[in-house]
Amino acid sequence: MAVRKFKPTTPGQRHKVIGTFETITTNVPEKSLVVGLRKTGGRNNSGQLTMRYIGGGHKRKYRVIDFKRDKDGVPAVVKTIEYDPNRSARIALLFYADGEKRYILAPNGLQIGQQLLSGAEAAPEVGNALPLQNIPLGTVIHNLELRPGQGAALVRSAGTFAQLTSREGKYAIVKLPSGETRMILCTCKATIGTVGNSDHALESSGKAGRSRWLGRRPRNRGVVMNPVDHPMGGGEGRQSGGHPRSRKGLLAKGYKTRSPKAASSKYIIERRKK
Repeated sequence: MAVRKFKPTTPGQRHKVIGTFETITTNVPEKSLVVGLRKTGGRNNSGQLTMRYIGGGHKRKYRVIDFKRDKDGVPAVVKTIEYDPNRSARIALLFYADGEKRYILAPNGLQIGQQLLSGAEAAPEVGNALPLQNIPLGTVIHNLELRPGQGAALVRSAGTFAQLTSREGKYAIVKLPSGETRMILCTCKATIGTVGNSDHALESSGKAGRSRWLGRRPRNRGVVMNPVDHPMGGGEGRQSGGHPRSRKGLLAKGYKTRSPKAASSKYIIERRKK
C-alpha cells in the first residue's frame, strides 16, 4: 500500500494525498453480499434533525462483512481484495470449500489465492481467526470480540492492531491501539495480523469537496455563534469562548464523562493514554 501526491496544478491538488488502489483486484462487489444503504441526512423517524453536519455524499451499497468468523474448520481461499466505501480498511472475498462466500477485513500481507481457516485448530497465521486461548503470547491481532460469539467490536480501522500480552485464568490481557490494557475472555476470537491499508492515516483530502462526497457537511465552531446558539458564542471580535463545552453546556477537552459505576471498569487494567 502506498500514497499518491499530485503536482499543484489546481488549489485542490496542492495538498491532496490519496491512497493507491494497486492492491485492489476488482471494482464490482459480490452481488449476494451487497444490500442497499439509505441515507438519513441526520434525521430521525419523524424528520427531526438529531445529528448535525450530515448530508449528501455519494450513494453507497453496504457490503456484509463476516465479523464472527464462525465457519470453524472449513478452509477458504482469498478470491479478491476490494474497496469498501463504508470503512477505511480494504475487504477480501473468501470462497469457502462448501461453496459459501463471505467478506472479511483484509489484513496486511494477505495474498490472492491464500488459504485461510478459523477455529481452535487453525494455525496462528495472518488472516486466520482463533480464540485468544490458542494464540501465542506477543502476537499482533485485530478484529477482537468482547463477548464470545458476538462478533468483532474492537480494532477494525485501517492500520490498527492490538497485542496479546499475557493470560490470567480464563482472561487474556490485551493491549489495545488506544494504549488501554484490558482483560477479555479467552474464548473470544481474534484475527491474526494488522488491519490492512495502513497508509490511510497519511491521506489528505486537499479540498472541502472531498468531505462533501463522503456525506460530511460544513461544521461551524461554537465560538463564531451567538450566545443564543451556543455557550461559547457572542463577544466583540474574536473571543476565546471561555471553557470549551458542547452546545448543551457539557464541558469538553479533558472533562471526564465515563461513569464511575461502569460495569466494564473491573476489566480495564490500565486506562488509555491522554
